Amino acid sequence: MTSTSLTRATLTLLAGSALAQALPLLLGPWIARLYTPAEYGQFSLVWSVASNLAVVGCARYEFALAMETDEAGAAALLALCLRVLLAVTGLAILVGGAWMLWAGISVAVALPLAVLAAAASQALAQWAARAGRFAVLAWGRVLQWGGAAVAQVGLGLMHAGPWGLIGGATLATAAAAALQARPAPLGGWRGLFAPQPMREMAWKHRDFPLLNTPHAFAGALQDTLALALLAAALSDSSAGLWALALRYLKAPASLIGGALSQTLYPQLTRAQQPGEARRLVLRSMRLLALLAVGLLAVLGLGGPWLFEAAFGPAWRDAGHLARALSPYIALHFVAAPLAVVPMAWGLQAWALKLVLVGQLVFVAGLALGLHWGGLLGAGWGVSAATACYFGYFFWGLLRRAPLREDIQ
Repeated sequence: MTSTSLTRATLTLLAGSALAQALPLLLGPWIARLYTPAEYGQFSLVWSVASNLAVVGCARYEFALAMETDEAGAAALLALCLRVLLAVTGLAILVGGAWMLWAGISVAVALPLAVLAAAASQALAQWAARAGRFAVLAWGRVLQWGGAAVAQVGLGLMHAGPWGLIGGATLATAAAAALQARPAPLGGWRGLFAPQPMREMAWKHRDFPLLNTPHAFAGALQDTLALALLAAALSDSSAGLWALALRYLKAPASLIGGALSQTLYPQLTRAQQPGEARRLVLRSMRLLALLAVGLLAVLGLGGPWLFEAAFGPAWRDAGHLARALSPYIALHFVAAPLAVVPMAWGLQAWALKLVLVGQLVFVAGLALGLHWGGLLGAGWGVSAATACYFGYFFWGLLRRAPLREDIQ
């Protein structure tokens, strides 16, 4: 992929992501008035657990699809992904049932369907990216994010409570997965369930489940732990305020960072000239940092007013929380798209160790802030604790930038 092709693909995904984010942003105030903070808290806790399982639903083998140039090998690897996903979905059935019985959260029974939809969408997005079908990826984003907001409004008008939130998100994600399920693999979709040389594929790409799976799981775990701590220490409403604030604060990272990372990853794996991969990462970091400064200023100056104006008086505290979290959000905005770089550079062992440290830093900052200052204290605690972590991540990534012959 040339630099021009990378730019075109990024812009295609960016346009799709912009449209996808426009609907949730426009409908967000309506959604916030159709559901209470407590209902939003219940949904967010279940969805965060589903996302935590879904991010490792295929043992991260889907990210090796870009490395398989042979169609038969790619089909075998996709078959391996789907078989792992079925096993993880079975685990989600047990987790959801036990959770409902223990905590009395009825929407927990939707956990396995949410896991299946989210993990399938993630795997099939990589399948479409491998084929260069970036327009399909763009429309998949529109369907997944925009469709979820539309469905949640419709179900909210029917007074569906937290079921409307979880149902809308799951249905839209499943629809996005179906859209991205082309081109069909060699031998067709039914052929994936025939005997495949999956043992060889599993061994060939073993670094992904062994190193990247715990990395990805730990990365997603912080949202789950944050909501669980807030719900236990304060209330479901506090968890709902935290979830809504982070959902909209991280929207820019999903919009821009998601588009950039899906096009940057294959470009890094195919870098030809010494230093080319490092230049690509530096260029991305500069652009993201420039945008992050603007985001920090907006949240710092107008966070409470923006949230009250958009979502109503019941959500003003989410705006104060947004101000406290703004330094963390700005740094996360830069770091999130760069999560694919260690995979491309063969740095997964280093990234795993770092992300585990990052989880401890995040949870410690949240817990100490929660103890000293409640919900706002938790926000400032996270911002303070993660500043050093992200700084080390950026420095360490560039220091380890390989030459072409070192890229795996």
